[in-house]
Amino acid sequence: MNANRRCFLRAACGVPLSVAAFSVLSQSWASGHRTLRWEDLMPLGWDPMAALKQAGLDPRAVGEGSADEMQASLKLREIWESAPVRQDLQGTKVRLPGYVVPLEYSQGAIREFLLVPYFGACIHSPPPPANQIVLVRLDKPARLQTMDVVWVWGELIVHRYRSDWGISGYQMLARGTVPYRESHTR
Repeated sequence: MNANRRCFLRAACGVPLSVAAFSVLSQSWASGHRTLRWEDLMPLGWDPMAALKQAGLDPRAVGEGSADEMQASLKLREIWESAPVRQDLQGTKVRLPGYVVPLEYSQGAIREFLLVPYFGACIHSPPPPANQIVLVRLDKPARLQTMDVVWVWGELIVHRYRSDWGISGYQMLARGTVPYRESHTR
């Protein structure tokens, strides 16, 4: 199976949430911020595969390189780009772990990046649904690298943003970041 096929199937068969399933207690570096898991950003009951199923396109059943695979891939991207967000999270102070996809470097530091739920998202595979991508705007540039794993905290804004790497359904006006460490989850 070629790499494109594996990436498509991994993305199409469910939203991976590799950093998301942590039970996290309050930390002094983000006190007063509600800890979110990636699935908390999806409206309750939203099924990202429902529209594909309704169109009769099962990504697991299409032939590699077939017209059906291309059609399913395009339909999936359309669905995920318009993924619904949770309006009730508007203005909420939150913290969220994730992987960094830099948007802007300046003198070795970044001020804007996409926060994504799994390694390789937006780079080596189709972008996740819009409700699984957060555009992070830092008030102070940080020295972060592509796919660094971090905690980010700040005010969550419901706002779509289109970048070369994908469409985010949320934006965070971040107060800071810290490297993700297992000790931060207890």
